[in-house]
Amino acid sequence: MTVEKTSVLVLDCAEPLELAGFYCQLLNAESRIGSDPDFVEVVGGRGVHLAVRRDHGYAPPSWPRPEDAQQAHLRILVPPGDMDEAEREVIGLGARPVDTKDNSCPRDVRVYTDPAGHSFSLAVYPSSLSSHS
Repeated sequence: MTVEKTSVLVLDCAEPLELAGFYCQLLNAESRIGSDPDFVEVVGGRGVHLAVRRDHGYAPPSWPRPEDAQQAHLRILVPPGDMDEAEREVIGLGARPVDTKDNSCPRDVRVYTDPAGHSFSLAVYPSSLSSHS
């Protein structure tokens, strides 16, 4: 028998409540704090489930320096035609653009860092998902 499982991506940071607030606003989600105030879950509709955890020695990732690997990042899907609006929203919430080359034309994927330095991207829904929204 297989035990039922689920997963959650956990991002380390210095200030979990602040970073959880960023993702709650960005993903229209809510935060959940259990018995450990240093661990905050971000849960919302459409399958959103991630968490942030306080790391007292936290140092932001150094990516995109050429010698460093990205390791992991969040890919946040947006409907076709809404990329520019989504970009304005993430920057307004405190995200920083990483890849700013060729911003004068539409792009299907745009990369940012959150306020704690983790990379994430906005990407247009793959056609198989956009037909189900």
